[in-house]
Amino acid sequence: MENKVNVRKAIKQDSSKLLELIEHKAEFDRSMNGFDGEISTTKEKIERTLFGDCPFAHALLLEVDGEALGFALFHYRYSSFSGEPSIWLDDLLVIGKYRSKGYGAELMHALKTDAEKSLTSHISWTASPYNTKAHEFYKKLGALIERMDCQRPYFRWAICG
Repeated sequence: MENKVNVRKAIKQDSSKLLELIEHKAEFDRSMNGFDGEISTTKEKIERTLFGDCPFAHALLLEVDGEALGFALFHYRYSSFSGEPSIWLDDLLVIGKYRSKGYGAELMHALKTDAEKSLTSHISWTASPYNTKAHEFYKKLGALIERMDCQRPYFRWAICG
């Protein structure tokens, strides 16, 4: 039996689930030496900043058979020099045992579709220097390393069309 995969925009009622996924992301980042602190966000902060009158970021949820197993958190940017908007991907996560099953690609392609609809020029993000598996995943998608900051790669995925 094939799993039913759905990627959708998160809504206010997903705030608790987003908080749980952010906690998973913090754990993963700690394991990659990319984060050594504690998260300070709350369900209330998520509701206010992602779903209030002026959303500062947006989230996509990956659901498999109705269960949220991953997310992408992003926001729009604008370059006055190029006159073009772009997207900054802040977080991408698929929960541990569900990685390497194509779900990350589902999230990234849904984000790319959103980028195409909003006429952005590209999606940018960075990754831990130690997460070489992610680096290969991003390159397979067609993302390029735009620059390096010490050993930290900064990726750019051009949007065509």
